Amino acid sequence: MYDNDRIAVTSRSFSKNTMLRNALLEKYSHVKFNDNDLALSNQELVDFLKNTTKVIAGLEIFSDEILSQLSDLKVISRFGVGLDGIDFDALKCHRIKLAVTPGINRLAVAELTLSLMLMLIRRSFFSSLTLKNYQWKKIPGEQLSHKTIGIIGANYVGQEVVRLLRPFECKILIYDIADLSHFCKTSNCKQIDFDTLIQESDIISLHVPATKKTHHMINTDTLLKMKKTAFLINTSRGSIVDQIALKHALVNNEIAGAALDVFEEEPLTDHELISLPHLIPMPHIAGNTVESELAMGYAAIAGLENAEIPADLKVSRPT
Repeated sequence: MYDNDRIAVTSRSFSKNTMLRNALLEKYSHVKFNDNDLALSNQELVDFLKNTTKVIAGLEIFSDEILSQLSDLKVISRFGVGLDGIDFDALKCHRIKLAVTPGINRLAVAELTLSLMLMLIRRSFFSSLTLKNYQWKKIPGEQLSHKTIGIIGANYVGQEVVRLLRPFECKILIYDIADLSHFCKTSNCKQIDFDTLIQESDIISLHVPATKKTHHMINTDTLLKMKKTAFLINTSRGSIVDQIALKHALVNNEIAGAALDVFEEEPLTDHELISLPHLIPMPHIAGNTVESELAMGYAAIAGLENAEIPADLKVSRPT
């Protein structure tokens, strides 16, 4: 039992999980949970973390302005895999350690990605919605087998998607900034340039981190280059897709459909986008399975003691 640390949990999902709460309380005497189910930011975050030495954090923004007000904070352990909103220079400046476990929820995200592929290509989601509106209408779909799948970003999740697609004997195209020639050779994939992947794929699936370079990677120009029969899936980060451009493309039938688990602003308030008939919207659940939540939680607890200064972490490609 650690008696000297003052632990705070900002993550709402962690705070609601009885097994994770008990596991944390078995190790630490002084723990505060986010039991009010609040999305903490700015001054609310500072107030919640006052006097805290270590935090299990969700997707809160930890800027230099925030960290400057948390003089007791020594460790941030991320519940999840994303590094969005963490100012690494500020962490180094304030000598705050960081723990993150890249790829720990990759199977959960990959499984949802595969299910979205099947729902889109078979049009099963749209058929179900039609029947719920009391219309017995059979909407013909296509088989996923032998289709051309474009994977943009083939690190943890992207490679797991490739593995799950093997029984379907798809032609798999990969775009990634890293040289994945060995992976492609052993996985029967082909690494190609971005534009060719966009133009040739029947389904495009995004698995890249949120960076300046990936911001609006999918925009008006890329959507126009896609096949009109193609589908887009995003289970990575909302900023990767220009939502206004995507909405225009869906309204004007420039692509066949899309499935989004992430959005530029969450919770999503664009009711026009949600109601589009060829969109499958999800409330950011790709990584949220019982198994992955526990794995992320236990990793976050362990991270309170094995965190490192960011300069020592290998976190350049977290997706």
